[in-house]
Amino acid sequence: MRSEKVMIDLIKKFAEQDERIRAVGMNGSRTNLKVPKDPFQDYDIVYFVTDMDSFINRVDWIKVFGELIIMQRPDHSVLYPSNRDQYAYLMLFTDGNRIDLTLWPVEKSNEWIQDDKLAKVLLDKDSIFPILPSPTDQDYWVNKPSQQLFDDCTNEFWWVSTYVAKGLWRNEILYAMDHLQIIRNMLLKMLEWKIGIETDFTISIGKNGKYMEKYLEKEIWNTLLNTYPKGNINDIWDALFTMTNLFEQITLEVANRLQFNYSVIEVKKVLAYLEHIQQLPLDAKEISPFQARETEYEE
Repeated sequence: MRSEKVMIDLIKKFAEQDERIRAVGMNGSRTNLKVPKDPFQDYDIVYFVTDMDSFINRVDWIKVFGELIIMQRPDHSVLYPSNRDQYAYLMLFTDGNRIDLTLWPVEKSNEWIQDDKLAKVLLDKDSIFPILPSPTDQDYWVNKPSQQLFDDCTNEFWWVSTYVAKGLWRNEILYAMDHLQIIRNMLLKMLEWKIGIETDFTISIGKNGKYMEKYLEKEIWNTLLNTYPKGNINDIWDALFTMTNLFEQITLEVANRLQFNYSVIEVKKVLAYLEHIQQLPLDAKEISPFQARETEYEE
């Protein structure tokens, strides 16, 4: 596997020799000193160019970076159409290295440095960039929620949980699992805020929450993992109620710490509904009335 120095030198050398490339930037995990080094870190590179079409219309120029296993050009895809000004090449090479190389019009260079505090300039032929401060992951820190955002998160969780129950009663496994993921995303958001509170909102939990484990109590982390079920009805029901219990716990903690208003009346009703649907006969013709469960919470 080629070393970081070899890869950076190769990326810069190609740019130095091509007049169309006026500057080179890098961001992502390799400029973030808080991220532990490992062999899977990619090289997030930006080439600021004067003639993007001359690159886009030919693909053979990327061979200079090595032998490919596979490449993706997301801005060329009709599966996920793009209307942005940039054009990316995501490249995985046979030696295990990966380069995510994006072409930017040189006139958009200021937008790049404004968008990402992890930006680092590797080459600047025309001195188009000012002297940048040291890279920081501040743009990715957990943000403190507002009361409205907190309310929207809790409402989304409890509203969509009823879709999971409906799907399970109908034996629609994929439907139920899809909606289970939606409410899990709300749980992850609440856990993110819990972590933010405990770290004074000065850390990043990484893409897809990949660093979340290091900030959560072991019991909470293990409970979170138990919300990922196998594909059968009983396991999904168990995962749903594991998730509702954990969400209740973390939501109350976040509300108390941030002094947010939080009513449990609606929560009681939804939980009663979920339990009712779980016991509802599969040949039922109607959903009969039910009562919200009693809890220890005070209104």
